[in-house]
Amino acid sequence: MKVADIKKFKVAELRSRLADLGLDTRGLKAELVDRLWSASQAAQALEKATLLQNDSTQTPSKPNQTVSSSPSTVNLVAAPSHPDTATQTEPGPRAHQVGPVTDFLAEDGGLGHVESPVSQDTGRGRAFYEFKEEIRYKRVKSPQPLQEREGTEKHGGDKVQLDPHAHHLHFDLSPDGSCGQPRFWDQFPLLWSGCRLSHGVRQGSVGFEVRLERTLLSMEREDREVREPYGLRVGWSVADSSLLLGEDGLSFAYDGCSKKVSGGKEEDYGERLSEGDIVGCYASLSADGTVELFFHKNGRSMGGAFSLGSSVLSGRPLFPHILCRSCSVRLLLDPAAPQWYPGPMGFTPLAALPAAQRVCSTSTPTTRAQCEVVMMVGLPGSGKTFWAQNHMKQHPEKKFTLLGTEELLACMISGGQAEGRLQQASQCLTELIKIAAETPGNYILDQCNVLISARRHKLQLFAGFRRRVVVVFPLENEWKRRLSQHRLKDGGNIPETALLKLQVSCSLPEPQADLLEELQYVELSQERAQILLKEYQDNAHRLLPPVPRQEKKKPRFYKKRRLHHRLPLPQRIWWTGSYGWNDTRMKMQQPRYWSTPYQDYGY
Repeated sequence: MKVADIKKFKVAELRSRLADLGLDTRGLKAELVDRLWSASQAAQALEKATLLQNDSTQTPSKPNQTVSSSPSTVNLVAAPSHPDTATQTEPGPRAHQVGPVTDFLAEDGGLGHVESPVSQDTGRGRAFYEFKEEIRYKRVKSPQPLQEREGTEKHGGDKVQLDPHAHHLHFDLSPDGSCGQPRFWDQFPLLWSGCRLSHGVRQGSVGFEVRLERTLLSMEREDREVREPYGLRVGWSVADSSLLLGEDGLSFAYDGCSKKVSGGKEEDYGERLSEGDIVGCYASLSADGTVELFFHKNGRSMGGAFSLGSSVLSGRPLFPHILCRSCSVRLLLDPAAPQWYPGPMGFTPLAALPAAQRVCSTSTPTTRAQCEVVMMVGLPGSGKTFWAQNHMKQHPEKKFTLLGTEELLACMISGGQAEGRLQQASQCLTELIKIAAETPGNYILDQCNVLISARRHKLQLFAGFRRRVVVVFPLENEWKRRLSQHRLKDGGNIPETALLKLQVSCSLPEPQADLLEELQYVELSQERAQILLKEYQDNAHRLLPPVPRQEKKKPRFYKKRRLHHRLPLPQRIWWTGSYGWNDTRMKMQQPRYWSTPYQDYGY
């Protein structure tokens, strides 16, 4: 189905078709058109892949996370005051001839697709969908200053609760901190959302209980979106491990699909979980450092799950941890409330444990002035993610949250097509950036951020934070090497035409006091990077085909209709008396366009 055909549908019909596909039906017509067109393209790509698989024996390579291994040299550039550039447009004197934005914009002004070589390519990579999301900011008004969230973002002292500083931004906590669910379960049902508790334990026999409150997906969407309509993992992890419970070497989970998971490895264990089931999670931490973990389902023991030697944790505390998808959960954290099911003999609920025996998680920034946001800027494959990950390792005390497409793809552990996951991750990232601007913390925005409008909008959202922009711009040969490495390892191919248009639209940031506090160019200095970018843009202009000018519509000349000068209906009075139309003494002829008095009225 072509995009021109989809645009002919009315809004009600678009929403009906999206509902049949199990997709979100909210938004303007341009967004609905874009969503339906993307779904049709994904279906066509799947059919094409199926045909190719049947015709040949080649198997597609599995996408992996890209890693760039090039040392970076830091070149700090001072950030003097700079005149306001609120009216600044996308740079490049000839950029309007290529039209990288108009190729992605629909006729009605919203985001859409056009019939072009870029939109017909399959296997589009992460940069393609990130650039699509950046284009949205060209028509977005400047954001209003955001207020900090209060109440739910503060620790409750010694109260055991779901930690508001140790959870995914797409995990929604209740005000009392005892229950939660994925924030975008309806829009992005493939997304797993996790959270740790605010307190852990180093020694003793403790436990906690979790109830699977309800599943959130409807039966109509279960078969279309994913094989498993919902998912739940409960268990334990250390404070600096991944929020994806069970995917890290030091996190240990009981999966509701009758599995136990640690380090990404699954083994058969226990029984399947369904709505209303209660899971008891118990840990026995002895004085010599050994740990025994086991689980109960509705009061029945599932047997021993994990046995850890003294060298595994090395004295680090274990924290209760949950991870869920398309379901809501509730934890029993009231120390005065009776247990849902009696625990093993000698085990104490974590919430009822004396405060001296619990370990509280470390604090994080609580005001916007204490928070920092780092915005990465660079072309696809230039090494932004590699730099960001190294920066997080060098500053573990800041507890940076990396907001990027790769991080969200990692949260889609199973199910869904690769193309659909990429698109969902890019769209979800746009929403998470808005939430991050309202939530105190330290963040790294791992995107291309090559458009002035996108950078300005995001930096304005984080007003009050310490805003730092890091530009990764390597030499041409090094960039091509990293880009080819990215394509080989990640498996996502960026269309050549889209990459050229991205270069044409690219602009490098300059010091600007009203938007950022620090500007840093990595590898190449600002002057050399600007010169190299100009070469990229000139080369892209030569390689890209010229955009045909739209011819003006010829005025339509309507054929003049012959008008009969008839009297208005109320004035057409048929006389029947003396000297009327029917009186022969008047010798008057009846008008030609009137037949009989009664025939004209339909009698």
